[in-house]
Amino acid sequence: MKYISTRDESKTPYSFSDILIAGLSPDGGLYLPEEYPQLDGVLLDQWRTLLKEQGYAALAAEVLKLFVDDIPAEDLEGIAKRAYTTEKFAHEDIVPVTHLEDNIYLGHLSEGPTAAFKDMAMQMLGELFEYELARRGEALNILGATSGDTGSSAEYAMRGRKGIRVFMLTPKGRMTPFQQAQMFGLDDPNIFNIALDGVFDDCQDAVKAVSADADFKRVQRIGAVNSINWARLMAQVVYYISTYLRMTDNNEQKVSFAVPTGNFGDICAGHIARQMGLPIDRLIVATNENDVLDEFFRTGNYRVRSSADTFETSSPSMDISRASNFERFIFDLLGRDSERTSELFGTKVAQGGFSLVDDPAFPKAAHEYGFASATSTHADRVATIRDCNERLDTLIDPHTADGVKAARDWKDQVSTPIVVLETALPVKFADTIREAIGEEPEIPERFAGIMEAPRHVADLPNDPEAVKQYILDSIQASEV
Repeated sequence: MKYISTRDESKTPYSFSDILIAGLSPDGGLYLPEEYPQLDGVLLDQWRTLLKEQGYAALAAEVLKLFVDDIPAEDLEGIAKRAYTTEKFAHEDIVPVTHLEDNIYLGHLSEGPTAAFKDMAMQMLGELFEYELARRGEALNILGATSGDTGSSAEYAMRGRKGIRVFMLTPKGRMTPFQQAQMFGLDDPNIFNIALDGVFDDCQDAVKAVSADADFKRVQRIGAVNSINWARLMAQVVYYISTYLRMTDNNEQKVSFAVPTGNFGDICAGHIARQMGLPIDRLIVATNENDVLDEFFRTGNYRVRSSADTFETSSPSMDISRASNFERFIFDLLGRDSERTSELFGTKVAQGGFSLVDDPAFPKAAHEYGFASATSTHADRVATIRDCNERLDTLIDPHTADGVKAARDWKDQVSTPIVVLETALPVKFADTIREAIGEEPEIPERFAGIMEAPRHVADLPNDPEAVKQYILDSIQASEV
């Protein structure tokens, strides 16, 4: 199994371990497998039995083996077993599935240590990083950006790990108090929180700018944990497979997914699973008022927006107007044309976006790749949370509410069950929950006292050079 960059016309192949550490390709592109491994009915039947008898970690190991050929199989099994334990996850199924209403179900991705779906990939990534760095005798300085949940999931997965430092950029004042407390309350010496004066897209741009400085990246050993890192998507493919297996008795059945998304990472994993042959019917993109992705799938226009035009909403982890992982899907949609992909995402996006309205590939997004989309407003979220709580006795967070609303929009047009991928526990978004149901969400016991912890965060201007200087100063101080 080799990997290529979406922007590399020469299709230079890389090993998994190399792209794990590198994160972003030197040409600015994103890594994908040269070819997606294929699933067949025999394998799915075997995995259905494996999941029932041995659980999620055993399934995860088998999926990893399809994508990783430069780490021994028994080591991958150990990595998966350590990542997905009941000590870290609050439910023995790791990703349980429950019925909500009609043909709509919930895939619970928030049983991990930070109560967010990002834990599903980050726990795996932490194990992979520590394993590979130890094997190489190297260290890594992880640089990431978060709109809410990625940061805390990354920090909880990496805290205390040998040879790893984490530098996480956050949009100053844009995360909920609980999200800030989860991150800024950590006092581990290998964790560095940065509040950037801007929105999430500015944070993401700063990460890309630092990574684009090849000399700085090489000398300072800069790596990535954002969903630009292929290993995260690989880990997320597992829960699409596990959810499908839990929802079906045989492989003739199909399942659809409604996925709240801003950066296109969560649903990109669904796209990959579908390309592997998992019997997925529709992939429904659920957005909030920052509806760049919904606009594309409806019209063919990918119109990115400036920081000033990015709305601050009650589902803040989706307040994104430039979806990094979207490049991976467009690469596939355009027949893996690296030259066109490079032009669109290397040039056109910087100029405001691009249009595929008249491109013969655009109709394939729905007809061949199964994509659909919907969008929500704050009023929609509040009404959905209130309805699910009062009528269905199920309390959901605002992002999951975007997903439920999208599933309801499409349920009469889809003949298969729709699984809404839950994104976080309601406790992380207390203000909106209180507005919807008139009371505070319950705080799980494992988060008791989190709001009172001292804060550890550095305020920086929206300037990649300031970020680089902070990284240098922090590395030097920690080596003294």
